[in-house]
Amino acid sequence: MDSTLSRVTADTALYAEVLDWIHTEAELLDDLREREWLENMVSRDVHYAVPLRQTVERSRGRGFSPDTYHLLETYGSLSSRVARNETQYAWAEDPPSRIRHFVTNVRVEQAADAEGADVLHVKNNLLLYRTRQDQSVPQLLAAERHDQLRREDGQLKLLRREVLLDLTVIRTHNLAIFF
Repeated sequence: MDSTLSRVTADTALYAEVLDWIHTEAELLDDLREREWLENMVSRDVHYAVPLRQTVERSRGRGFSPDTYHLLETYGSLSSRVARNETQYAWAEDPPSRIRHFVTNVRVEQAADAEGADVLHVKNNLLLYRTRQDQSVPQLLAAERHDQLRREDGQLKLLRREVLLDLTVIRTHNLAIFF
């Protein structure tokens, strides 16, 4: 994490608030309460990205493309996806996938100075378990999420999310899900 940030330890009220936010988000997404998630937990200034991963030599970094994405979303595009899922025309997800978000290894940091102190930097590991239709083999997507949460009107909201998938080839028929 960034050296200009200070670690928030697990024994603080702020860490507990972030953890509660993460658990609430997972529950809303698992229960397909996407509209509630979007309107109550996501900032209108959100930047939501899932960059393409390539297998590269160690000397070339972690292999994430700086300009190619599986998903690159704003509040408007997330809102369009949610609205589409609320119609009878969301064929890619009708019937909807059964999803579980398993979020672990939560690390929280906040700005050390007054500038940007309202933004929390949260790293966590995500295991997304997904089944579709009557498939007997589940799809597993593992990733590290880099989130920024900002307090807006007293509530934490998702300002930025970067999902760094462990996979270079995604063996799923669509990405009509929220990480």
